[in-house]
Amino acid sequence: MKAILSGLAALLIGAMAASYAKLPPPPAKSDAEKAAEAQKADAAKAKDAADLAKAQDKAVANYVANQKAKGAPVNVPTPSGLAAGDSGGGKSLPAQPEKASNAHSPPKK
Repeated sequence: MKAILSGLAALLIGAMAASYAKLPPPPAKSDAEKAAEAQKADAAKAKDAADLAKAQDKAVANYVANQKAKGAPVNVPTPSGLAAGDSGGGKSLPAQPEKASNAHSPPKK
C-alpha cells in the first residue's frame, strides 16, 4: 500500500512539474515557408468558396424543384451582368463617392 501511495505521489509531483515547464519558442519561418503557408491558405480559401457556391446552387435547385412540384410560379433572378455560374469575380462597377449633404443643421453652441 505504501508503494502505491509513494508512486502516486511521485507521479503527482512529476505532473505538477511538467505543467509549469515552458516550451521553447518555435523556430523562425523562412520566406519560402511563409510563401508556402500563404499559398496553402489561399488554396483552402478558394476551395471553401467553390464548395459554398456549389452548396448554394444545390439549395436553389432544390427550392425550384419543390416549388415546381407544388405548382407555384418560380422566379429566380440572376444578378444583372453575371452569366450563369459566374461568381462575380470579374469586372464590377466602381464605387461612387458619397456626396456632401447639408441635411444636418450645425451643432448648437
